[in-house]
Amino acid sequence: MKPAAHDKIEAARRALDAHVREMVAWHFSPETGCPFWLDYAAKLDFDPRERIHGYADLSVLGHFEDEWLRGGPVRRWVPKGLADRPVAVFETGGTTGIPKSRINIEDFRIDYEMFSETLSDESFPRGSDWLMLGPTGPRRLRLAIEHLAQVRGGIAFHVDLDPRWVNRLIKDGRFRELEAYKDHVVEQGLKILKAHEIGCVFTTPKLLEALSAKISLPKYGITGIFCGGTEMNAQFHRFAREELVPGIDFVPTYGNTLMGLACSRPFDPAAPDYTIAYYPPAPRAVIEIVDPADPARGVDYGATGRVLLTTLTREFFMPRFLERDEGERERPIEPYPWDGVSSLRLYAPLAESVVVGVY
Repeated sequence: MKPAAHDKIEAARRALDAHVREMVAWHFSPETGCPFWLDYAAKLDFDPRERIHGYADLSVLGHFEDEWLRGGPVRRWVPKGLADRPVAVFETGGTTGIPKSRINIEDFRIDYEMFSETLSDESFPRGSDWLMLGPTGPRRLRLAIEHLAQVRGGIAFHVDLDPRWVNRLIKDGRFRELEAYKDHVVEQGLKILKAHEIGCVFTTPKLLEALSAKISLPKYGITGIFCGGTEMNAQFHRFAREELVPGIDFVPTYGNTLMGLACSRPFDPAAPDYTIAYYPPAPRAVIEIVDPADPARGVDYGATGRVLLTTLTREFFMPRFLERDEGERERPIEPYPWDGVSSLRLYAPLAESVVVGVY
């Protein structure tokens, strides 16, 4: 993939700094900010709107703590400027404790409309119906995939899948029940594929492998799959393209409730590189790869570090949050003139304590 030109990188940095100033002005204004950030600002000895002039200045706020999102009242996160809008709440998987909650109004729609523009109309034809074989319930994926299908003129079909029950079965060592539940979920997906004309699929690596063991997705008319989860690595990427779903456009993604959706580096069949690199939806979200021992210090390109995530939308302001993931820092490329991350995986010190379940 061609590296991004210097002028595009600089333009993206200027756009990010301008966006940061706009979001800080919004979230710390008494007229538009949410109760949490207005209370936070009242305890500071400076006005963030005067001190923060760009992305680098967000360091004066310290690191966002995940405990702030565990429990309520969730309305403390609703910006006053959006108080008259219908509000939804989405939760994280709960693999590291009490689930984190994030309010949503339009962000999930915006994120997936942006993602839609990166999909091929040939592989993900407009008007095609979708199967969403992944986590439902309080996670944003259920509504997000449905919106993606609708934006592209299709209808989304869903199955019921509770990843917290999967995690509970794994923790309890109830592996026969785990296999039975996985079979139950896959059977629901098979019934949809056999009963309806489905063209596109979202699922996780583990469920894609289980589904492909039952049927040939290319023979069922599937032309595009986008797939996300912790098990998405170079080995699975190659396995999927060459053995599970040959001939189908396979699009890896990295998304979560707190960030939105990161696109993967475009795959070139003429020069296949199965390493997966993700690029966040800047300036709405920014990823840094930092030294775990000193998160104020970024690592060099190609070096390993922990993911530092900043989310910057009118609905949600989350500066400098240390994610549970690690990976290698990637250079800006032509479609995405900002840093990315490759070979994403669980942060090593957490790997033994986190159950990834269906992901």
